Amino acid sequence: MDEKKKETRVRLGISQGDINGVGYEVILKTFSDNRMFDHCTPVLYGSTKVASYHKKLLALHQDINFNGIHDAEEAQDRKFNVVNLTNDEVKLDVGKLTEVAGEQSRMSLNRACDDLKKGTIDVLVTAPISKKNIQSPEFDFPGHTEYLSHQFGCSSLMIMVCDRIRIGIVTNHLAIKDVPNALTHNLLYDKIMLMNESLKRDFGVPMPKIAVLALDPHAGDNGVIGDIDMTVVKPVIDEVQGKGVLAYGPYPSDGFFGNSEFNKFDGVLALYHDQGLIPFKLMSFTDGVNFTAGLPYVRTSPSHGTAFDIAGKDKASEQSFRRAVYLACDILRNRKEYDELIADPLK
Repeated sequence: MDEKKKETRVRLGISQGDINGVGYEVILKTFSDNRMFDHCTPVLYGSTKVASYHKKLLALHQDINFNGIHDAEEAQDRKFNVVNLTNDEVKLDVGKLTEVAGEQSRMSLNRACDDLKKGTIDVLVTAPISKKNIQSPEFDFPGHTEYLSHQFGCSSLMIMVCDRIRIGIVTNHLAIKDVPNALTHNLLYDKIMLMNESLKRDFGVPMPKIAVLALDPHAGDNGVIGDIDMTVVKPVIDEVQGKGVLAYGPYPSDGFFGNSEFNKFDGVLALYHDQGLIPFKLMSFTDGVNFTAGLPYVRTSPSHGTAFDIAGKDKASEQSFRRAVYLACDILRNRKEYDELIADPLK
């Protein structure tokens, strides 16, 4: 039995995120439960010294020991492996925004992505970063999603996942004033197709039904309030329906969520960030997961941020991070099964 588990255990990379936030806390709380090692072999890109410091701040029910390594290939099953990014002392200012923390975030993320490309880790779970201090000439992106799309040279779709809903975001981290001009035919078409493919391949839904939300109140009221929903959104929905995609809409957001219409669909596509994130976090603030669809590799993260206000106070819940680990492992297996099913048996 142990050998069988070893063969199927996922090698799970973890980027440390902001070392002054709650990232280390939720990571350590998650893997203080030894049952997690039945599902995966964790590989944290960070520092055993930083991990030890955060460990001292926590009242963990079970002890957790660190296996310091230089390369992910050295990772051992049933141990909490830490790839030490530097031998130097790392200055911690828990709860504060610092340049050092931003540099550490970049180093961790870059190293993890390199190992994904090399195949030394199977999936990546990213701890929260500060979008402010991580900025540099090498990282000029509003968040993880955009950075990863650039790293792997592909289009992607942010999908927020919980037990009640899967909701994708068309325009990601974009100012409201810029959303209308960004909503082009090609962008919306690509995002609908990405969600359709992800629901089939990543979530095992054979014929997914997708709801597309409207941009304007009342979907524009036939042009009285606005015309983007009728001139841009609706034609794209009609086009993808002609290709066999079960997409419907555009639905006014207030009635759609107020009447629980989302329960009739396998996925929902929101046109801008808060249109999707507000209802999502009302449904699942503590245990939601952020998944990046469209990448050649599986990446998930907890749905919360760095939470500097409670960092170091043993108040952060690990539920979202734990679910991000589970979802990453599940999606990897779903992809393998899906690819095997559609593979051509005749060479």
